[in-house]
Amino acid sequence: MEIIAMPFIFIYHFVHYILLSPKRILNYAYSGVLVLIDKLSRGKVSKRKEEKENAAILEVESMMNATKKSSGQRISINKEPEISFRYKVRGSNGKIINGTFEGPNADEVKIFLQNEGYDVLEVVPRKFYDIDINIGGKFNAADLSFSLTQLSTYLKAGIALIDSVRILEKQSEKPEQRKVYQKVVYELLKGENLSTAMERQGGKFPVLLVNMIKTAELTGDLTSVLDDMADYYTSKEETRKAMVSAMTYPIIVLCIAIGVIIFILVSIVPSFVEMYEDNDAEIPAITTFVMNASDFIVNYYFIIIVSVVVFVGIFIYLYKKNRAFRKNVQLVLMHIPVFSQIIIYNEVYNFTKTFASLLNHGVFITDSMEVLSKITNNEIYKELIAKTIINLNKGANISESFKGSWAFPVAAYEMIVTGEKTGQLGLMMEKVANYYQVLHKSLVKQMQSFIEPLMIAFLALIVGTILLSIVVPMFDIYGKIQ
Repeated sequence: MEIIAMPFIFIYHFVHYILLSPKRILNYAYSGVLVLIDKLSRGKVSKRKEEKENAAILEVESMMNATKKSSGQRISINKEPEISFRYKVRGSNGKIINGTFEGPNADEVKIFLQNEGYDVLEVVPRKFYDIDINIGGKFNAADLSFSLTQLSTYLKAGIALIDSVRILEKQSEKPEQRKVYQKVVYELLKGENLSTAMERQGGKFPVLLVNMIKTAELTGDLTSVLDDMADYYTSKEETRKAMVSAMTYPIIVLCIAIGVIIFILVSIVPSFVEMYEDNDAEIPAITTFVMNASDFIVNYYFIIIVSVVVFVGIFIYLYKKNRAFRKNVQLVLMHIPVFSQIIIYNEVYNFTKTFASLLNHGVFITDSMEVLSKITNNEIYKELIAKTIINLNKGANISESFKGSWAFPVAAYEMIVTGEKTGQLGLMMEKVANYYQVLHKSLVKQMQSFIEPLMIAFLALIVGTILLSIVVPMFDIYGKIQ
């Protein structure tokens, strides 16, 4: 009987306990409402999201099992926050390599380095005072031209994408770029696309390249895009070298001229000043000016150096951070004879060459304009591109934004109009790019031929003026002697 009555006794005490506690009833009701609201807000979405995440994790783990090395170890996917570690490994050539890497834990970093073919000697968390000296790592046009050509060659030879990037990592001579390649491989092992892996490197790769690779992944034509981008960056590097070559000689001459002038004013002029004062020579205006300049440099050289450094620092800071200041500087430079044409031709070449590459690989015009606005640093052309995006949203043609603009040559504008009418805008942009690249190179050579004699004449004028200021009082002293 007691066994039969036990359930009823339990029910009685439970109901009695609940009924005597109205506060508990309210708490339970409140908790139930919160749970119901949470389920209604998320519903099936969170369930599907969780299922997708679990499926993605299983898929990535299977991919990494397929690509693991003979050691039998694999990198697990987890959601732990990444920590910076310092490692010491031995390469295949026996060379000890030190570096840093970010990962969830030391074991995963160690497994990753082992899978990369290194003999891991040490992996420890970085101390707060451990500063990574391998700063930078951003790829310039020359680096990209070489790397993209090699990557395309490896892929055409049938080498897997991850292994191709590994080869680039192994042959990289710059430690900071080797680390970037390591991170790309790490992202690829986690199942990410190449474009996503490159995008996660903190701006080490250009926006244009990332977007082009993203488009290639959608179309399945990665090697073709890599070849085109290699040619693109090769052209940019040639243009840059032409500018550097043109400006190297004038800068060297200018630095020599400044050094010679300072040496004469500081070391030679003061000794002649003493001689003139001892002989009561008549000092002409030009000599007085040079003597005052000499005294100023000798007495205030520290203030001059500090002022120049501060001025240059403020100028660079404002140019990088202040859009209005940068625009005004660019406006002034783009209205200086010769220099204005060089800047405009270079900007038009970059714009049309990039635009052609985007259009020829199926990127939408509006998306192309977004990319173009990010890769140029010239505020005048950014405004033109922003105006183009607004016109496109209104249904107008691209050419409307460039019509009558002083910063966009008429020939380039007419080619855009022709491209729009014929439906071959990409082809027209490519022809415009080639045309203005030739004009830019020719103008740079002309400027180089013009600046060289101009700088020599400037140096001769300054040094001659100083020497004349020294010699003229000597005639007065000679006259008094006779």
